[in-house]
Amino acid sequence: MPGETLPASETPRSCPFSSGPGEPRRYPFPRPSALEVPRELTGLRERPVVPVTLPSGDHALLVTRHADVRRLLTDERLSRNLNRPGAARIARNNRMFQDPKIDPDPPEHTRVRRLVMRAFTPTRVESLRPHIHEVVDELLTAMEKRGGPADLNEALAFPLPIRVICRLLGVPEGDTALFRSWTDHFLSVSRFPPERIRAAMADMNRYIAELIAAKRRSPGDDLVSDMIRVRDREDGRLAEYELQWWCRLLLLVGYETTATQLGGGVALLLAHPGQLALLREDYGRIPDAVEETLRWKLAGSSVSMLRYAVDDIEMDGYTIPKGASVIPAADSANQDETVFDRPEVFDITRDAGRHLTFSVGPHFCVGAALARAELQIATEALLRRFPGLRLAVPPERLRRHEGSLLEAFTEIPVTW
Repeated sequence: MPGETLPASETPRSCPFSSGPGEPRRYPFPRPSALEVPRELTGLRERPVVPVTLPSGDHALLVTRHADVRRLLTDERLSRNLNRPGAARIARNNRMFQDPKIDPDPPEHTRVRRLVMRAFTPTRVESLRPHIHEVVDELLTAMEKRGGPADLNEALAFPLPIRVICRLLGVPEGDTALFRSWTDHFLSVSRFPPERIRAAMADMNRYIAELIAAKRRSPGDDLVSDMIRVRDREDGRLAEYELQWWCRLLLLVGYETTATQLGGGVALLLAHPGQLALLREDYGRIPDAVEETLRWKLAGSSVSMLRYAVDDIEMDGYTIPKGASVIPAADSANQDETVFDRPEVFDITRDAGRHLTFSVGPHFCVGAALARAELQIATEALLRRFPGLRLAVPPERLRRHEGSLLEAFTEIPVTW
C-alpha cells in the first residue's frame, strides 16, 4: 500500500540501455533557487532521451521533448504499474505509488477511473466555487487582522485546498489538521525515516477505513458517499480496497500539489513586478497567469510520472528497451523551445495552455478542474485584498523542503 517501506538491503536497480546515451545524471535536478527552473533543463532537449539516477539510486530514462512526452503518456507500452521485478523506485524507503493490490493500467484503471469520475463531476466542482470563495475570504480576513509579515503557506496556500478537498470528500473540518502530517510522510523521499512513514500511513489507513464505515452508516452529499454508492449499488464493481485506495489518494495528493502551486505561483508573480503590474491592470489575465505558473511546474519535478516499458518503443531514432524505467518529463516538455517562445522567461501574456503539468491521456489529473478553480479564485482575491502585497524577503532567500517529492516551500513570507 502507499507508504510501505522497503528493506534497506535492496540494491539500486539498473536500467537496460539499448545504446550509449551517456552517464546518468542525478534527477530531480537541483534548482538554482526556489523559484527558478533547474539549469539542466536548458538545452536538455538536444537529446530525446537522457539517462538519470533517481533518489533511490535506481536508473531511469528521462524523455525530454514535448511531442515525445505527450505521445508516451498515451502509449500503452509505457506502463504505470511499477510492481515489476527490476522496476525503478522513486525512493529507497517509501513505495509511494507502488501498490501490488492496485493495477494502475487499462483496462482495470479505466474501469475504476470511470466509476470514480462519475462521482467527481464538473458539476460537483462547479458547486464548490461558492465554498472556495467563502474559505478564501475567511482566510484573507484572518490574515489581514493578524497583520504582516505573514507566511503565505500557513495563511492561505495550505489551509485552502485541504479544507476544500475535505469538504468535497465529506471529511469533518475538525480533522483537516491530521492530513498535513500524513501527506508530508506519504510524499517523503528522504525527509523521514521508514518507521515514521509506516506509522503515519497506518494511521491514515485506519482513518480512511473508519470514514468509509461512517459514511456507509450515514451517507451524505459528498464524494466518499457517492463512491460508496458506486461500490454498493453496482455489484461491487468498485472493490472495497479500491474504494479505500482512491479516497486515500485523493485526500493525500489532492491538496498538497495545489497548496505548493498556489503559494509558489503567488511568490513567482511577486518576484516579477512587471508581470504583476500587467495582472493588476487587468484581472481578466488571471487564467493565463495561472497557466503560466503551472507551466513553471512549481510543485516538484516529474519523478512521480515514473513508468515501465513493457515492450520496445522506437522514438526519434532511439529505442527505449523493454524493461526500462522511463520518466516522461513534463518539466522538460514545459520548457521546450519548439513549443514555447523563450520558455525560460516568465510571461503571463503567453499561451501556456499546452503545458503538461496535469499530464494527458488515461492519467490526466482528475482534480485539474478543482485545482484551477482554487488557484484562480485565491490568486485574484489575494491580490485584490492586498494591493501592496510583496515578498518580505528577497526571492533568492525562499527555501524548499529537501527530501520531499513535491519540494514544497518551507515558508513564503509576505507583507503589504
